[in-house]
Amino acid sequence: MQKLNVGFIGCGRIADLHYKAYCADKRARVYALCDIDQELLQARATEWKVAKIYRDYRELLADKEVDAVEILVPHSDSLHEKIALQAIASGKHVALQKPITTDLAGADRIVTAARQTSKVFKVTENYVFYPPIQLARKMIDEGEVGEPLSVRIKFISGSYGGWPVPPQSWRWRVHEMSQGRGTATFDHGHHLWATAWFLLGEVDEVIAWIDRKTIVDCPATVMWKYRHSGRYGSADLTHCPELLIPSDYYTNDEWIEIAGTRGLIRINRCSARVNEGAAVSVFDSSGWKHYDVESDWAIGFVEATKNFIDAIVCSKKPLLNAEEGREILRFALAVRKSAVCNRSVCLDELDSKFPTFYRMKRQVEERIEKLKGVRISNFFEDTSKYAPQALPLTRKYLSNFDASAAAGWDIVIGLHLTADGDVQEELLAITIRDGKLTLDFGDIPANAALRICMPHGVWAAILLRKKRPEVAFFQGKIKVEGQLEQGLKLRELFKL
Repeated sequence: MQKLNVGFIGCGRIADLHYKAYCADKRARVYALCDIDQELLQARATEWKVAKIYRDYRELLADKEVDAVEILVPHSDSLHEKIALQAIASGKHVALQKPITTDLAGADRIVTAARQTSKVFKVTENYVFYPPIQLARKMIDEGEVGEPLSVRIKFISGSYGGWPVPPQSWRWRVHEMSQGRGTATFDHGHHLWATAWFLLGEVDEVIAWIDRKTIVDCPATVMWKYRHSGRYGSADLTHCPELLIPSDYYTNDEWIEIAGTRGLIRINRCSARVNEGAAVSVFDSSGWKHYDVESDWAIGFVEATKNFIDAIVCSKKPLLNAEEGREILRFALAVRKSAVCNRSVCLDELDSKFPTFYRMKRQVEERIEKLKGVRISNFFEDTSKYAPQALPLTRKYLSNFDASAAAGWDIVIGLHLTADGDVQEELLAITIRDGKLTLDFGDIPANAALRICMPHGVWAAILLRKKRPEVAFFQGKIKVEGQLEQGLKLRELFKL
């Protein structure tokens, strides 16, 4: 197969890692370069032995020998949108360095153009291809830590260490700061928000606090709620001006923790080496396990480039595609808006023609949802009428037992259902051992870790979702002895 000829539009600091990526794949080569800095352009051409050079990106796009382009220019002043649209129109395959652009209207124009071409369009985000993050995603998908509940990201930057960054690279970033797009929460933030999205899914709502007293938009704290019920995320961003960061790249690092129902995954480093030892660690009921997966930050660029070439040569799905790139931008813009408005922001709000109305409507819907099924009459309701259903419902719910969620759990739980109306007292023992459940009638063993006592009708009302366990407990209808925390586990296993 003939090699793909790739043109670089932009030869700044980040181009080093993209060039390294093409050196690792024999299916493509860096064929042409473009930059407005003549001296830098010539130096790159000499170092990388590239014959074709251009000062104007439009001339490179007109070169019929160029099959694909890497757009590596700053994202300020709508450069990403401007060049991406022309690159798509020229019939090239396009890899656009993150973020897709700086506003949703521009992102929509890119999405529309990308849909109308038969060529590949990709937003390059190296973190979703970084081996430790890829391994964590694989572990989540395989259920190694159970159902994922939360992700927590720690970002730290310093003023010393890492590779030298040319002054012109800081100039456009300062300009971006003046537009409200910070180096930590927007520029680098794209990596954090893309990682959060990649690991646990689409985000629904964001709340952020960003300190803007200095040129660095740190410290900052960002929290978010996923569309998947019961999943949350947070990021803590801190700049330590007197700290040296042990890095071969930029002077910052991250570590990430994913919590699941059965364990934790820790990604111990990303772009530097603040944390030594294994790159990925997993904790579950059996203790810690450590994985020495490749953790050179540059590998993310190599794998992202491989994905781009695979998409061209093998018709594989590019990651991120235009729609996904837009979604990460929407996340970043919600973070910014939340900090400015000092309130939580729903991502869908950013797409509404009438955001204030959308916000009010959303708040009303959420309040209705919280109140749904909660009536004052339920608090005082006589539940004895449900008593005859208690045992049949118990058997039904126990048949829904989630064995995978009980792995490693060895326990006996006693359920004392007191006489209620015409229904007589019952003693039940629920035994969970080796992922199996048994139900015995007539006695509660002395070794029961937890004893729960309530009337038949109350228990049936809980199973029918007509009464919440918390309400019954505070009413004094439920009495508990022993290890109360085991009751929380029992509730989770049977979705009570």
